[in-house]
Amino acid sequence: MAENLRREEKRFEPIIAYLITCDSAAKILQAYEKGIKTIGVSLDLHLSTTECFIKGEYVLIGDNELRIDQLREVREDERSIYILQGNSLSIAEVRARHYYKLVRTAQGHAPTIEIDGIHMHRVEGTFPELDAAAKVKLAGKLRNKTVLDTCMGLGYTAISALRMGASHVITVEKDENVYELARINPWSRALASNNVTTVKSDVIDYIARMNDGSIDVVIHDPPRFSMAGELYSSEFYQELHRVLRTGGRIVHYVGSPGKRRGRKIYAGVMKRMMETGFRVNWDSNLECVYGYKVERRHY
Repeated sequence: MAENLRREEKRFEPIIAYLITCDSAAKILQAYEKGIKTIGVSLDLHLSTTECFIKGEYVLIGDNELRIDQLREVREDERSIYILQGNSLSIAEVRARHYYKLVRTAQGHAPTIEIDGIHMHRVEGTFPELDAAAKVKLAGKLRNKTVLDTCMGLGYTAISALRMGASHVITVEKDENVYELARINPWSRALASNNVTTVKSDVIDYIARMNDGSIDVVIHDPPRFSMAGELYSSEFYQELHRVLRTGGRIVHYVGSPGKRRGRKIYAGVMKRMMETGFRVNWDSNLECVYGYKVERRHY
């Protein structure tokens, strides 16, 4: 069993690339228009500053020479994130069976990811990294605890758990395209920590091979019910219950799809979780079911 798990467990390896958004494009163009030759801009989504040099109709960024006129379109695009490579720009996206895109939220905040145009993070009234931290706080104190993050995405949940003191975070992602966009995203680089294990697998398959009571905290933030209904099932909750130690905490983001039509997805979630052996509450602000395991059951 241990060997089977190790095959799927990977060390996260970020892809270091220059990223340009409307913010950095506007700053470079402003310098160009004022005749300024050297300008410091963020090329990693506002995590640091890089010195760039303007020479004639080009801006020199590392080994790249980018034509100034290429930045005018970028300046008007408030959503896309552009990768600079080989003196040219391409949008951080993947066109496969689904359409995946890394999407800017606001200056100084982490991007989100969209799949077929659907946000994978809450972005109304908050930002992805802040929302992730708020959800993780529902799990209580994490110091020296092992955390299972069932759906990695861009890794903000796992990173928040790490920053709140978790000694080991296991984060699982089955979609190769999501994983690769996380590698490009500077806000995901903390996943490379020695205290984080990233797993490229379907979480249902992976968790089935985990030992009973081996996890202290579970953060379960799956795609919406219509996209991954199996991750809201009694069978999956039973597996979460099995791998969680008695008294271990669980936080499950549910959201509120169908709210305008009077649907309460969370009510069914709470019922199934309580039948499995969890004691849970509903946080209407964060749209999360949260609680703890109260007893060990046999399946």
